[in-house]
Formats: sequence, C-alpha cells, structure tokens
Amino acid sequence: MRRFAMAAGIVLCAGSAHAGIPLVNATCPTGIEVHADKGGPIYINGKEAKLKVFNENYYEAAGSGVTVSLSINPDGSPAMSYTGKNRANGMCTIK
Repeated sequence: MRRFAMAAGIVLCAGSAHAGIPLVNATCPTGIEVHADKGGPIYINGKEAKLKVFNENYYEAAGSGVTVSLSINPDGSPAMSYTGKNRANGMCTIK
C-alpha cells in the first residue's frame, strides 16, 4: 500500500510539472513559429519540442535547431526568446 501511495504522489507531481505553461502563439525572427498548448507541449515550426522545466515560471523547448525560452512574468503574461543556429538570438513576438 505504501508503494502505491508513493507512486501515485510521484505521478501527480510529474503531471503538474507543466501546469504553468499558458496557451501561447509566437513568431520569432528568421521565420520561427512557436505554439504552446496550455499545460504543454510546446511546438516549434509544427514539431513537438523537447521540454526542459526549470521551475513553474521558466521553460526551455528545443527542436528544429532552435531553443525557445518561455518565462511567465509575475503578472501572468508570457515572454519568449529564442537562440537559433549560429547563435542567432532575440525576442519573440507573442500573438
């Protein structure tokens, strides 16, 4: 019974790890399109990206030769930046 309770707790924690990701559509320089569903996942140019969670307010998604950083401001609004091939980087425009 103890194992079950511990396993259930781990599953619940893992399921809520991405809960802070809001619904976001953004365009980054060089034609990079980003879409995030509420709670995840994050898509870069239509392909699901590999997500790394730092905390409930900061995420990085990598795919298609690009890393996108999504941060949630204290007022709940999202901010997004990117780093691409050849270290090109900048801020993305949230739609």
